[in-house]
Amino acid sequence: MPGFVGTTLPSWLEARLRDGLGGVCLFGENIESPEQVRALTDAIRAANPLALIAIDEEGGDVTRLHHLTGSPYPGNALLGRIDDHDLTAQVGRAVARELRAVGVNLNFAPDADINSNPDNPVIGVRSFGADPETVSAHIATWVVAHEKEGVAVSAKHFPGHGDTAQDSHLSLPVVDRSLEELMERELRPFVAAAQAGARSIMTSHVLLPQLDHVPATFSRVILQDVLRGDLGYAGVIVSDALDMVGASGEIGIPAAAVRAIAAGCDLLCIGTKNTDEQLEAIGAALAAAVADGTLPQARLDDAVARNRALAEGLAGPLATTSDASPEFDIDRAIAAFDVADGLVLEPGADILTLETVANIAVGASPWGPAAAGAETTPVFSADEIEISGRAVVLVGKDNHRHEWTRAAIDRAREQNPSVVVVDMGWPSPDRVYADIATFGASQYAGRALLKLLGTPS
Repeated sequence: MPGFVGTTLPSWLEARLRDGLGGVCLFGENIESPEQVRALTDAIRAANPLALIAIDEEGGDVTRLHHLTGSPYPGNALLGRIDDHDLTAQVGRAVARELRAVGVNLNFAPDADINSNPDNPVIGVRSFGADPETVSAHIATWVVAHEKEGVAVSAKHFPGHGDTAQDSHLSLPVVDRSLEELMERELRPFVAAAQAGARSIMTSHVLLPQLDHVPATFSRVILQDVLRGDLGYAGVIVSDALDMVGASGEIGIPAAAVRAIAAGCDLLCIGTKNTDEQLEAIGAALAAAVADGTLPQARLDDAVARNRALAEGLAGPLATTSDASPEFDIDRAIAAFDVADGLVLEPGADILTLETVANIAVGASPWGPAAAGAETTPVFSADEIEISGRAVVLVGKDNHRHEWTRAAIDRAREQNPSVVVVDMGWPSPDRVYADIATFGASQYAGRALLKLLGTPS
């Protein structure tokens, strides 16, 4: 499933779809409007009626359909804190309906990771929480609601990316836990997803040295023995993007594709901005691996059969319109925020946003108060902080994880002890850098924060 450049179907990709390419993955750069996306997916289906058309639409900070405006949904961490399964089901259902209306049939969501490490740079508020019970319960609810709308989910990132302090887009994270420990924690949300009817599960490029010496995406032990064997999962196994450093950083994408299929992946997510030449190289590598016995023909046939069964199960008439993005009660979010005792909020305070670099999964899109329509001042270094004599709210994401944001907050507090600090990411356990923690930075969370602050949007 390659990504591609542009908002219309390239001729090279159309030709490959006509020749049987399994599908495509859409990213924010491919999206301008619902009407344009539907025209694009119609063109994809005209070339291959059984194409799997995928997207990352998690219903929160990670959004592709709403990458120009910020997501109207609460996001998983906030849903976990609200802990209302009717609301979680409403979100899962609404996301699926939006996707079905624009012709997408496979969603790389929900995030089934347990964010047990508060320093996690890539999961954070994408997770429903830090404990297996909460995450498993909400995963099951979200999956059932989403799948009932005729759009397949892909619970990710198996066997768990939550207990890491590295980003597999940039390196190879390590989770040093035994299978018994994984069964007690990391694997439980995936069991819940499978039992709830998840038609696919996505792998992670994470190394688990107590199970195997290669990343999960390349591990027969993890994908065949554990996922297929111990957990009994029979659906499609999707690789996380193979252009990530954790997968192809040392061996290249074609070799990574061969290893992933041989290990048990059925469907390959290649990445963004892929080209005809890359697809040619991947196809040649797969053919050579079958010829020399590195990749058994039976494994390739099994992958084809699983993908075809998924595509046939998703075939059928599409919705012509979608419901407008539902309005969620923002008071529910405010009640789930973590607000320091005795905090004094001064209506009309200036809002300064601490602009850190978004991780690759989230991408660059409007967030927080700015996405909600407030006038804000972006800050990019601690040296820019000059707030003496005025009421100020500093808003950041994962404040404790960035040296310069910690320095900026310290400097602001020295200049004005009454400054209010907001963390719209996953805060540190001690809340040193979060007077208010929102556990999400979607447009919806931004609107809730503005209401709490008494600031007009």
